[in-house]
Amino acid sequence: MDLLKSCELCPRKCGVNRLEGEKGVCGIGGKPVVSSAFPHFGEERCLVGSGGSGTVFFTGCNLKCVYCQNYEISHLMAGEEMEIDDLMRVIESLENLGVENINLVTPTHQIAFIMAGFEKAGRPEIPVVYNCGGYENPEVLKLLKDYVDIYMPDFKYGFDEIALRYSKVERYTEYALESLREMVKQKPQPILKGKVLVEGVLVRHLILPNNVESSLKVLELLKPFKDSILLNVMNQYRPMYRAPEYPEIDRRLSVKEYTYILESALDLGFNVIN
Repeated sequence: MDLLKSCELCPRKCGVNRLEGEKGVCGIGGKPVVSSAFPHFGEERCLVGSGGSGTVFFTGCNLKCVYCQNYEISHLMAGEEMEIDDLMRVIESLENLGVENINLVTPTHQIAFIMAGFEKAGRPEIPVVYNCGGYENPEVLKLLKDYVDIYMPDFKYGFDEIALRYSKVERYTEYALESLREMVKQKPQPILKGKVLVEGVLVRHLILPNNVESSLKVLELLKPFKDSILLNVMNQYRPMYRAPEYPEIDRRLSVKEYTYILESALDLGFNVIN
């Protein structure tokens, strides 16, 4: 919890004392805030298995994506503040339902609470998934080695100017790459039990309309890691939240755009999953 005294959990390094109630860009102070928790059957098949992925949706975010699909949670801060013990009970209840894993969704800015809870109550006996936006502090990731089994970062952009325009963040690609290196260092190969992923790194890339060049650049940046990661090339983009303010992304992704990036990933030898 000392990490919150001058918060540098993410690359923004706001430096606020969250233990005293101060809030940085993420909007979260000194207690966990959770929007919902349930067995999720809409995640990647290797996470869902037969029991579903036990998702915990954390309120707030260190990114400010203008097209956010979960903007009510990440931007409008829908959620319930709770004590760390309550958070652990939420996680335990999911585990008791027989889910395949505990899927921590947008945990970056609340990871200190999760670590404290695991230290006190013990970590789950099933895999823990760190489901993040890719904009991570690699030094913090080093602290997660014994807490996380599966890293699932987004790699959103190939160019920093696009990251600044759509997610209001600087040096995205630099931090995303440094973070991925640390994740792969900890989990160098995907390990499956049957068809269910129990350890490894699964990278998500959401293709944005009119941004094929950015997606191609993402594949180029990820290429050195292709033998160590699973890759989900995603076509689920919808123009939500503030996307209508940005005409170039105010439409659905075309089949042509998706097919081009998907085939490019396959041609490069990525282990593409969905």
